[in-house]
Amino acid sequence: MSALAPRPVRWLAACLLASLSLPLLAASMSALVHKPSVEVRSAPEFGATPVATLKQGATLQVAGQQGLWFKVQLADGAEGYVRVTDVRMAYAGKEGGDANVRALFTGRAGKGRVTETAGVRGLDESSLQAAAFDEAGLAALEGYRVSPEDAQAHAQAQGWVAVEVPWALEKTTGKKGGASQKAKRTGFGIARGLLGLVGGSSALGDGAMTVAEKSMGKSEDEMSAEELALGPEIAGRILGAAPLWDDAEAQRRVNFVGRWLASQTTRPELPWTFGVIDSPEVNAFAAPGGYVLLTRGMYELLADDAEVAAVLAHEISHVVQRDHYHVIHKQEVAQAGTELVSSQVSVGGGLAGQFAKGYATRFGAKVMLTSLDREAEFRADQAATVYLARSGLHPLSLYAVLQKMTAFGTESASLAQLYKTHPPLDARLDRIDQGGVPGLDTYATRD
Repeated sequence: MSALAPRPVRWLAACLLASLSLPLLAASMSALVHKPSVEVRSAPEFGATPVATLKQGATLQVAGQQGLWFKVQLADGAEGYVRVTDVRMAYAGKEGGDANVRALFTGRAGKGRVTETAGVRGLDESSLQAAAFDEAGLAALEGYRVSPEDAQAHAQAQGWVAVEVPWALEKTTGKKGGASQKAKRTGFGIARGLLGLVGGSSALGDGAMTVAEKSMGKSEDEMSAEELALGPEIAGRILGAAPLWDDAEAQRRVNFVGRWLASQTTRPELPWTFGVIDSPEVNAFAAPGGYVLLTRGMYELLADDAEVAAVLAHEISHVVQRDHYHVIHKQEVAQAGTELVSSQVSVGGGLAGQFAKGYATRFGAKVMLTSLDREAEFRADQAATVYLARSGLHPLSLYAVLQKMTAFGTESASLAQLYKTHPPLDARLDRIDQGGVPGLDTYATRD
């Protein structure tokens, strides 16, 4: 596909390609019409002839997915297509023996789904805390990194053209330099001395000063140094709990797609590293410093590059926004009575690395299953739509992924950990429906 092709032609071609490559399953799942009025079309394109009009709340059966369209069966037996944003998948009940296969859309990102149900052993906090650091696994993961230039060449070959999409909530890192915590500690040391001269309690003074030192803001250089040190330490322990999936094609794919997406963010300079770990549950993780890992279960659920990109883009936002890094900093402040070396970090020295190793020794990678603020998750979804659009991919691909996950049900073993750490899927879909990014509403009528 030519990179010079008009955008509507590119989207239509992608949709038609998806319709040829994604077999529809005989099984179906219930859905409800989400919009006030929805036209069911004869083919998965806006120009196709309407075959029925449904009102909000009407029930229909979704038999499969073709691009950003669902193939549906109406109550009278007629078939047609609706947009993924026109309906909401009905939350299934408790996951059954064939639930993963019946979850509608056998993904084509991987080699086809395998039925793995409630007996699946997931990655929980205990397993991530106890996992040993996998040095060989980390080296293999980092070996799949691609350069921004190679990612751009791959994008051009796919016909993905970068566009500018302003976003008011965009995270921008601070200025380099500034007073470090080490320099600030000098001032606190003088204050301690003065407190002693005026007869203040030594124990009270030391305790108060320690808390203040831990709470003080770090310089941009210090935060960046700690992120870069924490990333491989945490990723290595995730790999100790679930090894890198033995599928080189999948590993290369997520790195090309992910690096292209990351180049459209405000932090393209990070050593972005992407991988798929061999776990059947449906989840993804973003460690500070640019390490993003998908589970095999998540990867195999995804139908095309745009859906792979949608999941990666959500996790990329957590890195850009420093969401998990800030959780780690809060933990540091909460343990202010313990002298952590991070309070003395010196850029260019080994103290940031010592802090990262010390943190990982105590907590492993369990921070990856820490519930973030709901707004952080909603912001990551919005950021994902922006990054997708900037990268020349369709932002509604994230909506399609969330719909698939909804089809697994509220008690799915495959999504158990994700449900614990994220807002309800319908709430996330509601937020995307609300929009909020100027210009992205035009994608609603693009194939």
